[in-house]
Amino acid sequence: MFSVATLSVWLLLGVSPSVARESHGHISVVLLGATGDLAKKYLWQGFFQLYLDEVSNGHTFTFYGGAQAEPERGQKQMFDRLKRLTCRPDVTPDRCAMLKDQFLRLTQYRQLKTAEGYAALSEEIATMLREEGLKEAGRIFYFSVPPFAYAEISRHIDSSCRPPPGAWLRVGLEKPFGHDLKSAQQLAGELKTFFREEEMYRVDHYLGKQAVAHILPFRDQNRNHLDPIWNRRHVERVEIVLKETVDVKNRTGFYEEYGVIRDVHQNHLTEALMFLAMELPANVSSAEDVLRGKLQTFQTLRGLDKRSAVIGQYEGYRGHVKEELQKGPNYFSRTPTFAGVLIHLDSPRWEGVPFLLTSGKVLEERVGYVRVLFKRQAFCIQNETAWDSERSPCKPKQIIFYIGHGELNSPAVLVSRNLFQPVLPGEDWKAASDRPGLRLFGQPLSEYHAYVPVQERDPYTVLISRIYHGKKESFITTENLLAAWEFWSPLLDGLAGEFPRLYPGGLQNRDLLDFEMAGGEVSFVVKEALEVMGAEGEQTPDRYQTLQSRFRQNQLVTAWPEELIVRLASDLEAAAAGAVERAGQFHLALSGGSSPLALFKQLASHHYGFPWKHTHLWLVDERCVPLTDPESNFRNLHDHLLQHVRVPYYNIHPMPVHLNRRLCVEDDKGPELYAGEIAAWVANSSFDLVLLGVGIDGHTASLFPRSPVGLEGGPEVVLTESPVKPHQRMSLSLPLINRARRVSVLVMGKSKHDIVTLVSRVGQEPHKWPISGVNPSVGHIAWYVDYEALFG
Repeated sequence: MFSVATLSVWLLLGVSPSVARESHGHISVVLLGATGDLAKKYLWQGFFQLYLDEVSNGHTFTFYGGAQAEPERGQKQMFDRLKRLTCRPDVTPDRCAMLKDQFLRLTQYRQLKTAEGYAALSEEIATMLREEGLKEAGRIFYFSVPPFAYAEISRHIDSSCRPPPGAWLRVGLEKPFGHDLKSAQQLAGELKTFFREEEMYRVDHYLGKQAVAHILPFRDQNRNHLDPIWNRRHVERVEIVLKETVDVKNRTGFYEEYGVIRDVHQNHLTEALMFLAMELPANVSSAEDVLRGKLQTFQTLRGLDKRSAVIGQYEGYRGHVKEELQKGPNYFSRTPTFAGVLIHLDSPRWEGVPFLLTSGKVLEERVGYVRVLFKRQAFCIQNETAWDSERSPCKPKQIIFYIGHGELNSPAVLVSRNLFQPVLPGEDWKAASDRPGLRLFGQPLSEYHAYVPVQERDPYTVLISRIYHGKKESFITTENLLAAWEFWSPLLDGLAGEFPRLYPGGLQNRDLLDFEMAGGEVSFVVKEALEVMGAEGEQTPDRYQTLQSRFRQNQLVTAWPEELIVRLASDLEAAAAGAVERAGQFHLALSGGSSPLALFKQLASHHYGFPWKHTHLWLVDERCVPLTDPESNFRNLHDHLLQHVRVPYYNIHPMPVHLNRRLCVEDDKGPELYAGEIAAWVANSSFDLVLLGVGIDGHTASLFPRSPVGLEGGPEVVLTESPVKPHQRMSLSLPLINRARRVSVLVMGKSKHDIVTLVSRVGQEPHKWPISGVNPSVGHIAWYVDYEALFG
């Protein structure tokens, strides 16, 4: 017998009881993790859509939400979401309300924590079927839970909750499917003990996205046009791109373990690559033929190493890690949030064609696309305005499977008009309306045969329907999964010791993440990538020696503070030895402030071979206080260095700030005296080395933002005004500093992170940020920045 509720819904749907009695059977759907984020955002809506699509097609349904929460709390959380379910626009409000009410009546919450809970659920399903007089057709279990829970849940299902013989079992599994090849093999082995291969549906929601799902059908339906050009002789390159504007806040624990390559490249982008590069099977609807084609394509992929990729990390990531994972101040993550990977295939069709797989967080736009760019071999005599968009061989030729978002804000298939007019199924795709002013990949929309879906569908809705229909070609098999991990694991191992390039995020990235191909390798166009110079053996943050790279197009050295000072002191000694060998003397100009004090101590305590006898010490800047005052830069230099080393008295050159018992009075002409002394002692007034610092406002020496003197031409030594006491200062000017053979900029401490970040991006604007005006005309500049100043 059918229940009153079951009969009433069939009557409301216009299905007669006689037809209803010919039911194809009953489907029980169990959503595990029913109160989690994924279930709330996508899965419940997907199962409701499945009910809308299939309730009048012969099957009956019940839905169970399973979680570990207590029944009262779990049921409230689940039904709060179910009340917000929606119907497609083509469903009338009355019908939608009726179906939604029926779906809620057919949905129950179950606390599923133990084998007994699963056994009780199975018994409840059997009892309901007996009472309703229904035969069970199958059960769907959807795992929206962390993978570490898969084995235990699978054991409970296999031992206590399988459907009876004659009914099928289908298990939807959410990624991640392992962390590397070894863990993927282990997880696959565990699942294999409980489920047969045909029962497992590993979900990659990208395979439910309409543009991605249509790649193989598009190739199949347009074989006549594509067969002659879908090869290395005609294709210039292939781009598979997923860009996002969001960060990973609140997902940092997951990202710190997986990173962008495991999260996106190893699965989403790889599946798109397979659909593009595989040999087209005779039957693209055959799961076996598609899988065979994918596995054959994996065999042709050329192996990857760290030269095949560039990686980056957005600047706020480290702060998210510290905040969410309670990491200490000395923790530095090497997890990439951006990666561009170059892939080649060693196959007759694709040899030599670069496939570029790119994805990242906190980029300038949210967009996903697969782009096949064809070669242009013609040279057109007429100018561009005369080119015929339908036939001209000079216009760009490309096919784009536009996954979504971006300027188009819709899935689409785009084919350049000078290629061919494609065939697309009219029931699924329609011609896109022209949008004047919109340009995609260098061409207006009118230059494409452009098609958009007749009706956009959420990928989870698509994949849930395909699990129900048993369409395995839309899912990841065990062989497919392990082949993907086998391909990607060597690259992940090779990148484990690499430090990703930091990028600010959004539009501020500018060209910082642009990369180029050369000789089968990729590298950033702007050469500012950080490379770890690690200690022997395992590279952990506490064993980093230094980081060497580029900062403002100049040398960057960064390390922990103590190691940074050791490196700077060694570099100073090497510069001194070179100058003495070259000219017999070394002229060193030193800034004031607290940062150099550790350097003075290091030089005095450890560098006994320093050529002090031939060294002249000058001041870059000085406070207008007596030289014996604790605020005096010279006093600090004396107390921390001069009294500990043997520098000839006449080689010490303090700034004349205290003349005629007065401090920095213009009439005493102290700046002119110091400039004259420099000219007399230093050839061409060109110091061998100038050591500078950076203030949080961007000042350097005692040259402050918007200073009326010292930033451009004029006197070589100037009197300046500081915004903090003591206000009066004497300083070398930027033109004099920029005459030096070598400039070293020492920046230390977390308080300097913001100015370091800002200065890394600005141009040469000394009136705003005086440090940006330091640019030796013929000399060399090196930045010594500790980790906290660089990374925050």
